[in-house]
Amino acid sequence: ITLDIPQGSIFGLLGPNGAGKTTLLRMIMGLIKPDGGSVRLFGGLEPGSEAAVKRIGYMPQELALYPGLSVMENVLFFGRLYGVPEPELRRRAGETLELVELADRRDSLVGTLSGGMMRRAMLASAVIHHPDLLILDEPTAGVDPLLRLKFWEWFGQLADGGATLLITTHHISEADRSQEVVFFRLGKVIRRGA
Repeated sequence: ITLDIPQGSIFGLLGPNGAGKTTLLRMIMGLIKPDGGSVRLFGGLEPGSEAAVKRIGYMPQELALYPGLSVMENVLFFGRLYGVPEPELRRRAGETLELVELADRRDSLVGTLSGGMMRRAMLASAVIHHPDLLILDEPTAGVDPLLRLKFWEWFGQLADGGATLLITTHHISEADRSQEVVFFRLGKVIRRGA
């Protein structure tokens, strides 16, 4: 697989479950090593390096929040992990919760939220540090059609702000919203294009 992903674009990875999308994302983040070849980020950074990690936001398929903490506490926690300076942290957290329309639920425990609200809180936690690359692994899985449209509106805003989004999906209608799409099947690229 050879992929060059332009900055500020929404790049879709489309394919059925088991196609290799999540495995590729894990290689890009440096969580697993490829059997062959190499991955380079931002013009030459090694995946998993501190310099690369600070520039990447990640929203996995599975719940990746602390249910016993509030929405705001989760966002602040992830902001600190990403190294957002304390003087900026609360302001950014407030802006991020406004973006995903959760400002009114900032004090709610994550464990009490609906599935769609949890996904929105996960997105907020992934973008708190204004990443250059946002990796979203099936970010709209299990959300209703109206919220799915809202997520894609937010993705467009993030890309317009200069972020590059790498999004996996198995929904063709979602992939259609990407500037470029790669279709995977059994770990191979079958097709690439608009």
